[in-house]
Amino acid sequence: MTNKKGATIEQLIEQVIDFRDARDWQQFHNPKDLAISLSLEASELLENFQWKTSEEAVKEKEKEIIDELADVFIYTMMLAHELDIDLTDAVTKKLEKNQVKYPVDKAKGSRKKYGEL
Repeated sequence: MTNKKGATIEQLIEQVIDFRDARDWQQFHNPKDLAISLSLEASELLENFQWKTSEEAVKEKEKEIIDELADVFIYTMMLAHELDIDLTDAVTKKLEKNQVKYPVDKAKGSRKKYGEL
C-alpha cells in the first residue's frame, strides 16, 4: 500500500475500506463493534501516557503513539463510512457549534467549560 501524502479523507476511507474488504472483515464491522473498537484504540493511545509526563511519553513512545492515533483515525473513518457520515461536514458543523459555545472574547486562554464562561 503506497502512502498518498496529502490524500483527502475520502481517499483515505477508500484505502481503509479496500484493505478491509480484501480480508472479508466487513461482516465484523457493524456500528456497535466499530464504536467499541474505536474506544479500545483510544484507550491504547492513552496507555502510552500513563505514569509519564507528556514530554516523557512523546519522547519514549512516539512510534507507539503514532500507531495508536492512526488506529483511532482508521476506526473513526470506518464508523463514519458505515453510518454514511461525511467527516468533513461533521467537523465543520461541530466547529460552528463550538464557536457559539466558546466565543473568543470569553474563551481565549481559558480552560473553563462553556457553561462556566
